Amino acid sequence: MKFRILTKKTLLFSIMVIAIVAGCAFQKPDYLTMISADELNRIMQNESIVLIDVHIPEQQHIKGTNLFIPYNEVERYQDKLPADKNTALYLYCEGGPMGNAAARSLYELGYRNLYNLEGGAKAWRQAGLAFE
Repeated sequence: MKFRILTKKTLLFSIMVIAIVAGCAFQKPDYLTMISADELNRIMQNESIVLIDVHIPEQQHIKGTNLFIPYNEVERYQDKLPADKNTALYLYCEGGPMGNAAARSLYELGYRNLYNLEGGAKAWRQAGLAFE
């Protein structure tokens, strides 16, 4: 009986470790660059970018947002995206995870220059930066 309990605990622990490792991999995929609020603000001051809010439900947008595309409907909005798949796309949601999910969909569609605002709109707000 004790052997079975240890086996179940070991199995449960292994599953938890796998879930955590898989979750970390999802949070920082190699095809996505995380960018701070200050970095994004600096870039926005110096160049024209494509900034996409992917949060659902729709939220107050960062000033300069070009598009609102729900993170789980990226494929449906392909016609609104730049035709050049090397165009830098800057994504954000409220905290970050929906941006990661949208980036995955965009990567699968062939986009290769993807950025996600680390900490999302919360980080932007904490930095004291403007919203529309």
